[in-house]
Amino acid sequence: MKYLLLIILTPLLFSCSQQNYDADIAIVKKYVESVENLDYTGMADLLAENYEGYGPSAGDTIRKAAAIENWKKSVDDLYKSISYQRSQFAGVSIAEGPNVGIWVANWAELIIEYKGEKGSATIWANTNYKVENGKIVKSITFYNEADVLDQLGYVFINPNDL
Repeated sequence: MKYLLLIILTPLLFSCSQQNYDADIAIVKKYVESVENLDYTGMADLLAENYEGYGPSAGDTIRKAAAIENWKKSVDDLYKSISYQRSQFAGVSIAEGPNVGIWVANWAELIIEYKGEKGSATIWANTNYKVENGKIVKSITFYNEADVLDQLGYVFINPNDL
């Protein structure tokens, strides 16, 4: 009898303990789609009014209005296209600390074509999105900015070597 009870309760215990991230992943996928379409209006619709974006560098912080304004300027002046390749999504629940909540991670290879003679760059990026009430309230982005600048032909000079 106790084995029968264990067989019946095991799937129920697993289904209760596992978080369903599908809705939050769908929101992040829609946001990524807006980025690929250079659709800053679509992006704005998916960001909460209290949105905060962090990265890729330490100290980089932006709020919703400035983020949308930056994207608008970048679409007008900088980006010809952005394509997410090999994009993967995963949901995770953070239970303790300053980032409690439901998060969706996106790992991707981004191919960015710049307007004019600027060229292109391939970026391996990791962005983590905190989702609440169907909106993105926070994002943390990591990628190698120096690699992007190198791909675009910038040269790094240590001022101590001059």
